[in-house]
Amino acid sequence: MYIKGVNLGNWLVLEKWMSPGLFSGTSAEDEYYLPTQLSPEAYEARIQIHRSEYITERDFAQIKSFGLDTVRIPVPYFIFGDRAPFIGCIRELDSAFAWAEKYGLRILIDLHTAPMSQNGFDNGGISGVCKWSQMPEEVDFVLNVLEKLAERYGQREGLFGITPINEPITDPVWSAMNVQERYKPVDPKLAEGSAPNSMDFLLAFYEKAYERIRRHIRKDRYVVFHDAFRLDAWKDFLSRPELQNVILDTHQYLMMAEMYGCEQTLEGYEKFIKERIEAPLREVQAYCPVIVGEWCLFNSLCVGVDTRGGQTSLNGVDLSIGRKEVSAEEKKRIYRALGKAQLSAFKEGSGFFYWNYKLLLNTVEGDDWKGWDCWDLGKCFSEGWFPAEEM
Repeated sequence: MYIKGVNLGNWLVLEKWMSPGLFSGTSAEDEYYLPTQLSPEAYEARIQIHRSEYITERDFAQIKSFGLDTVRIPVPYFIFGDRAPFIGCIRELDSAFAWAEKYGLRILIDLHTAPMSQNGFDNGGISGVCKWSQMPEEVDFVLNVLEKLAERYGQREGLFGITPINEPITDPVWSAMNVQERYKPVDPKLAEGSAPNSMDFLLAFYEKAYERIRRHIRKDRYVVFHDAFRLDAWKDFLSRPELQNVILDTHQYLMMAEMYGCEQTLEGYEKFIKERIEAPLREVQAYCPVIVGEWCLFNSLCVGVDTRGGQTSLNGVDLSIGRKEVSAEEKKRIYRALGKAQLSAFKEGSGFFYWNYKLLLNTVEGDDWKGWDCWDLGKCFSEGWFPAEEM
């Protein structure tokens, strides 16, 4: 098994930076606050139009033409439409399965958000808040959502597997990212008590999630556990014989490498990939299949300024000041080299999913997003940035 995939992020789980127009006329930075700043009618219209236009059958045909075989689809905890004011999206996931099966693709369902968030990131649904694991009733709610998803899709030909929760944060990364500074909470009172998830909690949750999912899905389908940003912490858990067809998912971004002090040169990135990505993947693959569920070509070198780990601003400071212009030829050379290095490293594991299939950014009328469009796989293919021959 070797997976070649792409994420369909910002379709059913919104991220403002990937589609700023969807948040126009509001100050909301995440999906939690968007419906609080629009009338119910305006909110529903925006969401329904976005979902119907952002991803269609044509996109599945396009993904197949790229030489990919699997899509990872982030879904929200309110997918079944039972958490007002949010609007469910199970019909869209039904359509995705029909399209995937038509074009010979498989789907990894990724539960991307949890009530009161599992990480405090904007992509966790509510910025600066991380309290889900402290709320037993909400943990049970998530387990019920997972079981309902497994019941609905467990026997479908197009199912690859299910991820119980995306990027549950643990203490090392919570501290390193200084989450509540990077993703400032709108309501400090609501954010009080936010803390990283403990490993004890995650082990217990993963065990329960595995049981709830496995009882409904085909034996040859997978339960995919995110590594909680601790790739080396799962050997004992994943080596247990009662866990069948499990995969470890790790997310490897060069912007995280920068956050940990990686030199922002082509040579620096390549060294980091060899030592900090390729070698650990090889070690994990020896006892459990491991995939890189998110990665991309983004790096500060091509942006022309230190983005401080993928940020556009920091505490009101414009991080684009002092930006050096990188020529189109140089950018293409760097992207292709880093793509080749990463794809080579991933072959020590069981595959990858690029983040993301598409973005809606304007890189022409203004400098804000120059260098960020490489998150868009379609753009990477059209510009020749992505070394597809290395997959």
